[in-house]
Amino acid sequence: MEEISQNKKYLDIIHAARTLFWKHGFKRVSIEEICREAKTSKMTFYKFFANKLELAKAVFDFVVDDSVATFKTVLHETNSASELIRQMLQMKKEGIHEISKEFITDFYTNPELGLKDYIEEKTRTVWAEMIGDFKLAQERGILRTDLNIEFFVYFTRKFSDLLNDPYLNKIYPNPQDMIMELTRFSAYGISPHEGAEHR
Repeated sequence: MEEISQNKKYLDIIHAARTLFWKHGFKRVSIEEICREAKTSKMTFYKFFANKLELAKAVFDFVVDDSVATFKTVLHETNSASELIRQMLQMKKEGIHEISKEFITDFYTNPELGLKDYIEEKTRTVWAEMIGDFKLAQERGILRTDLNIEFFVYFTRKFSDLLNDPYLNKIYPNPQDMIMELTRFSAYGISPHEGAEHR
């Protein structure tokens, strides 16, 4: 029997919803629009998802799980810190392509929609699972041996708190630019690095 995660219609809905949520946030997107984008019926939608909120959680899980699997492969196959950072930045850049302020507000900061708590718990779980991978990278010399991984994880998870900071939103009206700056800062600090002039 085919797993639901491999069902073509299920994946069509997931991909369509991701595109629309990233561009317009959660509130502004209707089930009808998602079905139209996915070229499927509402009957098919409800075969897989009880409502739009459950779909949004499934989309977030799909994106995060896919990113984690890719990152773990990169982490285990890369032999230098500079190459690891380069690939991390590229993955981040591709992952945040086309996200809007509405997406950030609806998914990360609005507690009434039911997504904020879910995302925080999922993020906490994923980072806890990743600590072992980071420590193995330390042992291989890919990451600083004196880096406190727990601090790095805590510091990185705090990024979502900054996404709606009024001052930072004045400096970075584009959320992609702010996220990339935070990512580069966590990777390089204030040191100059290759490609810094070609962001």
